[in-house]
Amino acid sequence: MKIEFILVLIIAFSCTSCQNRKEESGDSFSEKSYTNPLLDNGAEPWAIFHEGRYFYTQGSENKIILWETTDITDLRNATQKIVWIPQETVNSFHLWGPEIHFINNKWYIYFAADDGNMDNHQIYVIENSESSPMEGEFIMKGRISTDKENNWAIHASTFEHNNERYMIWCGWQKRRINEETQCIYIARMENPWTLSSERILISMPEYEWERQWISPDGTKTAYPVYVNEAPQYFYSREKDKILIYYSASGSWTPYYCTGLLIADAKSDLLDPFSWEKASTPVLVQNPEIDLYGPGSVSFIPSPDQTEWYVLYHARKIPNDAPGAIDSRTPRLLKVVGWDEKGLPIFDPPVKDGIPLPIPAGTS
Repeated sequence: MKIEFILVLIIAFSCTSCQNRKEESGDSFSEKSYTNPLLDNGAEPWAIFHEGRYFYTQGSENKIILWETTDITDLRNATQKIVWIPQETVNSFHLWGPEIHFINNKWYIYFAADDGNMDNHQIYVIENSESSPMEGEFIMKGRISTDKENNWAIHASTFEHNNERYMIWCGWQKRRINEETQCIYIARMENPWTLSSERILISMPEYEWERQWISPDGTKTAYPVYVNEAPQYFYSREKDKILIYYSASGSWTPYYCTGLLIADAKSDLLDPFSWEKASTPVLVQNPEIDLYGPGSVSFIPSPDQTEWYVLYHARKIPNDAPGAIDSRTPRLLKVVGWDEKGLPIFDPPVKDGIPLPIPAGTS
């Protein structure tokens, strides 16, 4: 599952170049620009673009909120609606990683929740048959059983490939005792709320950059936690490769980062040997611009669908002290090109407040 692979990143990008772009573009640039972060707080951001509108959501503790907008860079002024409040104790706490998908003309939101004990996290899905997810009501379809032992499971995502639907997620191989190892799994789906195959392990924390759980100041969890989580589907330029981006290391540390798994589009995605892991992360902290722990990525198009953007979160400070307000915030990166392997190249993050051009076609 290992290959020696380094994703090429554009690094010749600085705050100075941003200032130059602003000066060259004049007033029109400032009128048609945005700055990161998109909101003052929010982790695990996710959005879908559907019929000219973005539907955005992010992690919450006790409810699911949707934002609706034609401009993903203007979430502060987007319409908001609470679309789900849990009705049962078993899934009323720690609602993590919600994702909204449009499947077979219905809306589905996948999320993880527990009964107050985070060791009991499981994946749930709710359904809405209205044309807009901001209308009508979401109903509980149920918990998605990921394995016979009902192991801990979070961060479900789904995609279709070659007329088959798959779910990818983060889970435990077995219940934690003295340490915790979070892995990436994949399974085929019978329908949007049921798996039709056994879960297949395709990634587990093996590199040092995937196994960081102690922050520089000594902040740490009560036991070792090694993390692969938040898997997200994308594809290569020619769509001949399936890409799964995922987050690695503890989200409470500045070392939280983004890794990459690659499979040939013609391969059996349920064969663990079809997947190769990049030996280095593709998105990491940059203390020079006060950006820490970048991860939880997903991909959205510009309104005119000529550009791709990466939606992700990062911390404003190296790590959050116990009891502190979570400093993670949602942000955008542009996909500025493709490397020689056909893999996307991300525009490197810049310091908060630096103006950036809005996505093409934004009104």
